[in-house]
Amino acid sequence: MNKKELKEFLDEKVIQYNNPDFIDSDPIQIPHQFSVKEDIEIAGFLAATIAWGNRKMIINNSHKMIDLMGNSPYDFVLNHSEEDLANFDGFVHRTFNADDFKFFIQSLKNIYQNHGGLEAVLQPKDKADNYQHAIHHFKQVFFEIPHQPRTLKHVSDPLKGSASKRINM
Repeated sequence: MNKKELKEFLDEKVIQYNNPDFIDSDPIQIPHQFSVKEDIEIAGFLAATIAWGNRKMIINNSHKMIDLMGNSPYDFVLNHSEEDLANFDGFVHRTFNADDFKFFIQSLKNIYQNHGGLEAVLQPKDKADNYQHAIHHFKQVFFEIPHQPRTLKHVSDPLKGSASKRINM
């Protein structure tokens, strides 16, 4: 593909994806319902985490996750109680279950309280660093608190050969 063909292809994709009609039928609608940066980050991260399978099912289950957090993800992450997390029991999206969801909330709380938030943890640390290393670092921070081994599978690591598609979303 030459430069002209590539430009035409990319221009077509912009028209296809960069419009409200596409957003209405895509999981990207989940973070789009928020205006606070941290709500957007958390909603986008959780929607991307379960972004495998049928798009309609992903959207529905993403809405369920947001509903379980009282439609205020950042506030919920910082201020949830054990009783609040108990409301997650029964949640499942394919192999992502209530225990995984509970851990994600606890880990996000750790990240926001102790590491400056998702953006800070995912930011490459120096000019020699790249996004693969940033994602690897993110995974280390994400799992620095006690967790079930099964939950590891929900966050990939590009330094271990993964394309890390969901975290790149």
